[in-house]
Amino acid sequence: MIDFRFYLAVFWRRFPYFFVLLCLGTAVGLAVALTQERIYVAEARLVVESEQIPGDLAASTVRTDATEQLQIIRQRILARDNLLEMANRLGVYRGVSAPEDQLTPDERVMDMRNRIRIQTSGTGRGSSASFVTVSFDAPEPQMAAAVTNEVVTLILQENIEMRTTVSGQTLEFFSQETERLEQELSQMSARILEFQEANLEALPDSLEFRRSQQAAEQERLLELEREKSQLRDRRERLVELFEQTGEVGLVGTVARTPEEAELQELQDELTRASAVLSSDNPRIAVIRAQISALEQIVSEQQAAGAIGLNAEGTQLTPFELQLADLDGQIAFIDEQKTVITANLERLAASIAATPGNAITLGTLERNFDNLRAQYDQAVRNRSAAEVGDTIEALSKGQRISVIEQASVPTSPTHPNRRRIVAMGIAAGLGMGLGLIALLELINTAVRRPIDIVNGLQITPIMTMPYIRTRGEIWRKRLIISAVVVMVLVGLPAAIWYIDAYIRPLQPILDEIMSRVGLV
Repeated sequence: MIDFRFYLAVFWRRFPYFFVLLCLGTAVGLAVALTQERIYVAEARLVVESEQIPGDLAASTVRTDATEQLQIIRQRILARDNLLEMANRLGVYRGVSAPEDQLTPDERVMDMRNRIRIQTSGTGRGSSASFVTVSFDAPEPQMAAAVTNEVVTLILQENIEMRTTVSGQTLEFFSQETERLEQELSQMSARILEFQEANLEALPDSLEFRRSQQAAEQERLLELEREKSQLRDRRERLVELFEQTGEVGLVGTVARTPEEAELQELQDELTRASAVLSSDNPRIAVIRAQISALEQIVSEQQAAGAIGLNAEGTQLTPFELQLADLDGQIAFIDEQKTVITANLERLAASIAATPGNAITLGTLERNFDNLRAQYDQAVRNRSAAEVGDTIEALSKGQRISVIEQASVPTSPTHPNRRRIVAMGIAAGLGMGLGLIALLELINTAVRRPIDIVNGLQITPIMTMPYIRTRGEIWRKRLIISAVVVMVLVGLPAAIWYIDAYIRPLQPILDEIMSRVGLV
């Protein structure tokens, strides 16, 4: 059975220790609650809105997810240079409780990062919107609201700058790509034209024409061979006839020039006219003038020896004239054959080179077609990029807008002084009860008759408790009173002195409370 009366008596006997620890916990709680600085938290709310223009009509070229975009913006805002510039511009550390010379730049950056909170909710996909909560805590409510609104302004600016920069870079890329492909198209066109001009007679487009021309030249060559064979037969028969008979058949006249024939006709006409007309007739005078002019021409021809003379300068015989005529025709046919043979060789070479030229030209044309397809796609992409850049310039794409600006808080958010004092009292109660239980566990002295029976195995007739004198009682009371006064007065005074003149306890308390999860 549990002896409640005994344990109650033990509690009252140990009550001074319990009271001292209770006062200690209460004093520490009061000191912490009173020394902690009031912190005001200002909060602003933003929302990530979807595109203002349907994507199937005109799409933006910025495809960054809302969550990813907010993370990028958060990292840019919390960069070292931005935080230091913001703290100096807004005077975050120009207060009495935190002089500027007490924090290094690194400590300021760390403190600003701990005090600025940018939290997102929602995924921003489908029908679910993405919300952003921005807050900042400061000892002064005006400072908390000013820094929070400044962070909101930076978020909006970073969002606009990031989206316009991405759309502008996209447009610039496709513009440069279009210009590059246009230059390559011009170069490829020049290469194709240069190749066609260099191989004008061996292009695949004219292959059928050159083959038909080759067939025609071969047919002409065969015809010339037949004509040459016929002329050679005539020459052989002429020579054979002349050797047998000494004559050449009907050929007996001497070849005359057209001027000589015309001169002979005019002379005959003059003879006939003189028989009819008088010598002073105009007709007779005209004929004579014509005869005189033709005689001069014929004399010049004969003087130059143009025709009708052999190697010795004598007039050619009819046989020699016919042989010369046949030899001339045969020589003319040989010249024609030479020309045709050269043409055939040229045509054969061009036809042989056509397949290789067709492959090379086909490769060039395929490259040109590929470049043309790339160029057309780049033009379409540039048009889409121009539309996307216009959308972002007009803020018609995905954007971040403010739902609620940060207002000046009217009451501090923390510390919760009542909670801290209650925690101090609870700690004092726990320490007091724990100390009493510990002392009771380690105390092996005999205090009850049952202890004598259990320890010595004897049953006492009677027991008498220890009776203190009046002096011992007052001495004990004075000691307890002094300890209580020291705990209630001296400990808070010591904490205040350390916080005011040695080192501020606020950062240390904030760190401890942050580690235990109270903040």
